[in-house]
Amino acid sequence: MGDKAHAHPGAAGGVPAAGHPSAVRNVVLVGPSGSGKTTLVEALALTAGAVNRAGRVEDGATVSDYDEIEQRRRRSVQLSLVPVAWDGCKINLLDTPGYADFVGELRAGLRAADAALFVVSAAQDAASVAATTRAAWEECALAGTPRAIVVTHLDTARTSFDDMIRICAEAFGGEDPDAVLPLYLPVPGPEGADGHAPLTGLTGLLSRRILDYSSGERAERPPAPDQEEPLRAARDRLIEGIIAESEDESLMDRYLDGEDIDVATLIADLERAVARGSCHPVLTAAPAAEGARQGIGTVELLELITRGFPTPLERTPPAVTTPSGAPRPAPVCDPGGPLVAEVVKTASDPYVGRVSLVRVFSGTLRPDDSVHLCGHGLDATGHAPRPCHEAEIRVGALTSPFGRRQHALDRCVAGDLACVARLGEAETGDTLSPAVDPVLIEPWSTPDPLLPLAVRAHGKADEDKLSQGLARLVAEDPTLRLEQNPDTGQVVLWCLGEAHQEVALERLRSRYGVQVDAEPHRVPLRETFAGPAAGRGRHVKQSGGHGQFAICEIEVEPLPPGSGIEFVDRVVGGSVPRQFVPSVEKGVRAQAARGLAAGHPLVDVRVTLLDGKAHSVDSSDAAFQTAGALALREAASDARIQLLEPVCEVSVLVPDDYVGPVMSDLSGRRGRVVGTEQSPGGRTLVRAEVPEIEVGRYAVDLRSLSHGTGRFDRAYARHEAMPPQVAVRVRAERADGSPGA
Repeated sequence: MGDKAHAHPGAAGGVPAAGHPSAVRNVVLVGPSGSGKTTLVEALALTAGAVNRAGRVEDGATVSDYDEIEQRRRRSVQLSLVPVAWDGCKINLLDTPGYADFVGELRAGLRAADAALFVVSAAQDAASVAATTRAAWEECALAGTPRAIVVTHLDTARTSFDDMIRICAEAFGGEDPDAVLPLYLPVPGPEGADGHAPLTGLTGLLSRRILDYSSGERAERPPAPDQEEPLRAARDRLIEGIIAESEDESLMDRYLDGEDIDVATLIADLERAVARGSCHPVLTAAPAAEGARQGIGTVELLELITRGFPTPLERTPPAVTTPSGAPRPAPVCDPGGPLVAEVVKTASDPYVGRVSLVRVFSGTLRPDDSVHLCGHGLDATGHAPRPCHEAEIRVGALTSPFGRRQHALDRCVAGDLACVARLGEAETGDTLSPAVDPVLIEPWSTPDPLLPLAVRAHGKADEDKLSQGLARLVAEDPTLRLEQNPDTGQVVLWCLGEAHQEVALERLRSRYGVQVDAEPHRVPLRETFAGPAAGRGRHVKQSGGHGQFAICEIEVEPLPPGSGIEFVDRVVGGSVPRQFVPSVEKGVRAQAARGLAAGHPLVDVRVTLLDGKAHSVDSSDAAFQTAGALALREAASDARIQLLEPVCEVSVLVPDDYVGPVMSDLSGRRGRVVGTEQSPGGRTLVRAEVPEIEVGRYAVDLRSLSHGTGRFDRAYARHEAMPPQVAVRVRAERADGSPGA
């Protein structure tokens, strides 16, 4: 930030463990897919000396995208850690996926980090920048996370740094656009025949020096005369913004009186404003040219991280409780304090097994330590019914990840990150603490997965491995939810989007060796009688040996929604012996569970047993169960059976510009809009009731409709009658195995 050259690269091949929290910087890179986050991590690692050559995403050769799925897809799909050393600090760079389906990885990165770099591409327009990063920006703002903005791809044709400053100020400035300020101006080289003007350097606004990268190494020189005027105007705006955030109230008066404020004073005030999150500097970065040792702007970024971003000592740690839920004092970032650490990511390695990425908030984690492992359980995030889990475990080897490689550590102090192999049955979000005084860290929020994926084992050999593979997937990824639907018999994996589904299936096949087939997701429907009906069940058989004799007559009438199955005995005169009345009821309920017209459970009816006949020898419990089922089926054959479909309460939050299209789309899904509410930030909450069959793919459709800016929640409301024309279609789809049945 002081525009001084550094020569403090980290040693290639690994970064040693940090000795104190003040020497640690945890930085998460946030931005839409294609903005250049992974490329920027490579450029920073090259400048810091952590790698000898920057890899390319297109070649599948980057440090952070080391997973085979990422290399095949040419994009990040999981959180990865790349530690580098600079100016005596250990910088943990957390690369996150930019695609919306992997927002769970982003939130894990935000939990592990103390500051964020928002990477935006100059090739994007204002709408794209706002849509793809605003949600993450707001999450950082709620947590008080300091942020800086990095503009990439400025050497692309028809891009403008001034336009990007305006776009970022509008998207991220909120009520104070002046909080978004450039620290450097790009220096473009001569424009080529294809319209590209590659960057050759930067102009430091505070130092008034040109930082020339054209030779592959940073060199300083004074600006040319024709660069003085635009430099002066931009510098004045920056100084005014810094002074406005200064704690020295006399600084503005001195500046307005014409005093030349010392650059060191301005830098110190800027660093404090960045650390407390009230100022968001904008920088520019470009990957290193072939053979160069430094990317453009990477030294400046590393300076900002080490000098302007907060240390773990300045972060407010998450709240903790006892495992039973009693409040406890917040942990303090002290290497000598009691251990409080959290598993922020869980992955599986085919050779090592389960590997946990741990953020230490207090104390020091060492190999062979005995610790208490405590988790909220999957039910805390709506994954599956499972109680909170606890165990006493021994910590294995500590390592610092660097792509596929793992470098051994002798300790991990408060504020730092490390990987632990074979940490028992640890899951993402679990807490590590002393066995004598265990605590539980408050969980971070995860989005509810709302896109269903029904799966079945491909073959007999896969059936035994399927449940274990799915359980491991869910333990690693808190944004996956596993459901075994008792009504449809399907195993359903709920995901955030189509890309999330594809990666989950690919991981099952490649990581756990489970071949699965996706099948159409079936919505649990119900059946009921549209009107009263009567039926007679006659089960009479005589074929050698003991015979079977049971006759019963029933009457069926519909009940209000939610009534279930009601059985009434009105037999008089003992025509059905008392011991066989429960048998008739059992047969009726069994047939109701199997369904009548389309194989869906029967609900909301009263079945009245009126009369029947029995034989003193041949009547039995089994015979009257069969007769009861036959009577219900006969009643259904002469009555109109109505299909009932589940209806969801849907809440859609979208920018005001999309309210009209969203309401029109909901109406097209047979939805009923029940109200709207104005929300902060120019957004509207639309509440509606929509049949569940119509919202199976709504997670995908809403993203397309709102250009990635909308989100929704849904909850079961009730079952209600399905329109006849829809019921005909659903029955036809069930017959040919299509979705919706």
